[in-house]
Amino acid sequence: MAVLLSEILAAADDLWPSSGAEEWDATGLASGDPGATVERVLLAVDAVGATIDEALATKAHLLLVHHPLLMRGVTSIAADRYKGNILSRLIRHDCALLAAHTNADVVDGGTSSALAGALGVVDTEPITPARNGIGGLGRVGSLTHALSLEEFAARVADALPKTVGGVRVAGDPTASVQRIAICGGAGDSLLNHPSVTTADVYVTSDLRHHPASESREQSLVTGGPALVDVSHWAAESLWLSTAASQLSARFPSLDVRVSDQRTDPWDFSVHNA
Repeated sequence: MAVLLSEILAAADDLWPSSGAEEWDATGLASGDPGATVERVLLAVDAVGATIDEALATKAHLLLVHHPLLMRGVTSIAADRYKGNILSRLIRHDCALLAAHTNADVVDGGTSSALAGALGVVDTEPITPARNGIGGLGRVGSLTHALSLEEFAARVADALPKTVGGVRVAGDPTASVQRIAICGGAGDSLLNHPSVTTADVYVTSDLRHHPASESREQSLVTGGPALVDVSHWAAESLWLSTAASQLSARFPSLDVRVSDQRTDPWDFSVHNA
């Protein structure tokens, strides 16, 4: 039995409330008719050419992504520009586009929660205060037993889909770690948060040189976390299966699938001999 897109939008706002999104975010329906019927849904981290191809090939009626296509303003959606090309193709094939971004980061079962679960981090709590009474960014918790930093980094690598960037680590590989702070996606804004500075390890993505260097140098003086930097896409991709299960539970008649496309932007790396 088909489901109205408006019903899915209502369920999405219940699962990932828009009131929990950051003020700068652009969550919600980017294109599509709320009155249209939906039989097939595809979930992906990014709305890019490869996931659009997959959505159209599987005849999806809705592409639910984590990263909003229209996060930054555009002045044209002409088809010779990639955002216009994506929207044009989706509209022509009656496939709606919905984004759940920071509103899916803050909730229990969201991106950071999914990453924590995959790494065996238990008894978690948000790093930041709730926004409008909803969750909070990041998660901090503990491993059931301590590992060396090297062992923990190997666990991170095993839990994530493979990318050319792999897992980068700053810290003593023999150090014992148990208290783990996590922020799915770009998380250097939380480097100085007390929940992060008192953890043994901070796992996040997109760490830039200066913030990472300053964090490590401060840790050498007063103590602080080792850093584990992972692919932004890989970390957030773990949430997709949780979101798919939540939608399937709400709408058993829907055909809900998770994209198998790797949308990490990097294709290969070259290392010095």
